[in-house]
Amino acid sequence: MSIRVMLVDDQVLLRTGFRMVLAAQPDMEVVAEAGDGLEALEVLRATKVDVVLMDVRMPRLDGVEATRRICEPEEHPKVIILTTFDLDEYAFSGLKAGASGFMLKDVPPAELLAAIRSVHSGDAVVAPSTTRRLLDRFAPMLPTTTQEPRNKEIDRLTDREREVMLLVAQGLSNGEIAGRLVLSEATVKTHVGRILTKLGLRDRVQVVVLAYETGLVRAGGL
Repeated sequence: MSIRVMLVDDQVLLRTGFRMVLAAQPDMEVVAEAGDGLEALEVLRATKVDVVLMDVRMPRLDGVEATRRICEPEEHPKVIILTTFDLDEYAFSGLKAGASGFMLKDVPPAELLAAIRSVHSGDAVVAPSTTRRLLDRFAPMLPTTTQEPRNKEIDRLTDREREVMLLVAQGLSNGEIAGRLVLSEATVKTHVGRILTKLGLRDRVQVVVLAYETGLVRAGGL
């Protein structure tokens, strides 16, 4: 089955370019477009979408708030934030809002396609090294203290799960974590799934954000 993609950007030419790239893929289909976040929410009420490519700076309703609303239901499309700048506070806010990752608008087509497939499968964070750089930049803006319930939830993790969580927070993929811990990739995926369940998080990006918020990972390293 094709991956059903929605393009949300106020620049028509940019949407056209993305649509041409995606239309050439046998496993992808652009099923909807919108010029701003508000229109995107309206379209999503009537259209089934798997992955949303979301601009952040748009009129009426920006991509961050649109992402937050899209990700509120338990069943929701995956969102990839598109940004012009590598270290963009909007991208960080988008990750906090529930986006599965972010990429630069001028990303090479092959990387964009790989990111869409990756996010759709739920296996990996988009551009983990870029995610790490962004979080390093904006970690000082995060609260220095955490709520007690959050700490208790993390305390429920086993030693191995905490170890995996720390490596996820460093931007490592499942394969890289498997190599580091001498485990199978399937085992690592199982650990990540249990971490998400225990912490009540949507995806790996949210694991990274929580690791910074709780001080398990600090800007610049562990």
